Order: sequence, then C-alpha cells, then structure tokens
Amino acid sequence: MGYDFAPGELRRLQEKTLEMLEAFRQYCDENGLLFYLCGGCCIGAVREGGFLPWDDDADVFMPREDYERLASLWQDTERYALLHTDGQHNYGNAFATLVDTSTTCIREQTKEIDMPHGIAIDIFPLDGCPKGFRRLMQKKDALLHLLFLTQVVPVNHGKLVTLGAKLLLGLVRSEERRRHIWQKAEKRMSRYAIRDCDAITELCAGPYYMNKVYPKEAFASAVLLPFEGTQMPVPVGYDAYLTEAFGDYMTPPPADQQMPEHDIVFLDLDRGEGENSR
Repeated sequence: MGYDFAPGELRRLQEKTLEMLEAFRQYCDENGLLFYLCGGCCIGAVREGGFLPWDDDADVFMPREDYERLASLWQDTERYALLHTDGQHNYGNAFATLVDTSTTCIREQTKEIDMPHGIAIDIFPLDGCPKGFRRLMQKKDALLHLLFLTQVVPVNHGKLVTLGAKLLLGLVRSEERRRHIWQKAEKRMSRYAIRDCDAITELCAGPYYMNKVYPKEAFASAVLLPFEGTQMPVPVGYDAYLTEAFGDYMTPPPADQQMPEHDIVFLDLDRGEGENSR
C-alpha cells in the first residue's frame, strides 16, 4: 500500500520539488551543463504545463559527459546534497540524486542506507547506443552494474532474470568484489560516446528502460516549456522520446493508475532528518 498523503501534502511536495528544479536549473546554466526533464515530469510539461497531478518526484536526463562533470563540480550546500555512488559511498541507486536536506522523505528501498533522506530529483545519464554485438554487451554490462551496485534482485522481469540475479549475488558475496564488478561494468557500458553513435539509450533506470533506443537527434538540444509558472528544459525531440518510452503519452492513464509510484515510508516537508531524530 502506498503512502497516505494528508490533504494538500502531495501538492506541497511538488512545490518543494519545483524549488529544487529551479535551483538545479540555475546551477546547470551557470556551469554550462545540459539537462532535460524526463519521465513523468517531461510528460507533465508537455501535457499539463507542470507536474502530473499524482507525481511525487522529479526525474531528469543528462548526457553522460555532463553527468560526470556535475559529479566532479558539485559542492553540497546547506540545503542540497548530491548523492552519487562511487568507490567510497553506495547510496543504493545506480543514478545520482539531488536531495533537499531541509525535508525528510524516507523510501522503502533505501530506508536502511546511511544517507541523507529527503525529497529528491533523480538524475539519469544518457549514453551512446552502439549496434549489433556491442549493444548486447552494453546491456549485459548495464545489468551487472545495476545488480551489483543496488544488490537488489529485479522483480517483474521474468523468472530467468530473477533466478540469474539471485544466483550471481549468491556466488559473489564480498562487498569489495561486488564493487569491483559494477565499477568495471559501468566503465564498459558508458564507453560509447554519444557523438560516435547514431542513437541514445538510458542504462541506469532498470531493465525495462535499458532496452529503449532513442534517436540521437531527439536530444541534440533542449527547448524550454512552461512548467508550474516557470520554464523547464525538455529534449528538443520530446515527442520521439516520449512516444518510444511511453507510447500514447498524451492520453492520461486510467484513474486507478493515477497514483504516486514511489513507496514512501515517512515524509516531513518542514524538517530535515536530523531534526526528526531529536
């Protein structure tokens, strides 16, 4: 069962998330970094001019080069922290997240991890998509990266995937060895520069999306669309991207599917986690 939002609480979460998006856009503009709204936020920008009414977070894409530059340039502020799994820290996600530490938002998947728990923007890298056998190997490495970094067995992707994941995690129990495997897999899967490929893919959002192949031209630049009274960047070819990723994205889903996707355990939009522990 999902989190039971109090009246007006989901909208307040969206307003806080919008503040984060605006701060992130300003930072990227100042540092020459390219990003685009993706997923539900991109659909919301195109179809609603803002958040989907049931959306409980924000997702953005960054080309791999900009994504890696962000990780090297970013300095945490009093309010915002960038969580990026590396050799020293594992935050349980295969992608970076920007967290508002003035809030508390604990999710089921990461509740046991020692990390700042606040409302977040998920930041997904985009990579070049090779062809043929190299593409098969890229997807294999993406699966290894996801499995050994998150250490979570994928569900709803077939019995073979579930069985194989359990077997691999059972065979490799050393944390050091697991880290070595996902770091090597990440280096291999991301070695295809977008400029050298005809298409683009996303490799860090799970087994379903790593199978998606998008036209490179769709992400050649960003265009600004109205979003909650401001403007936010989306891929210039947002229709091609959204159609490939979601099909008929202009038709809202049935009413029983219009609900937040993330399993929130605890939410406080007025206090950070440290304040809640006092």
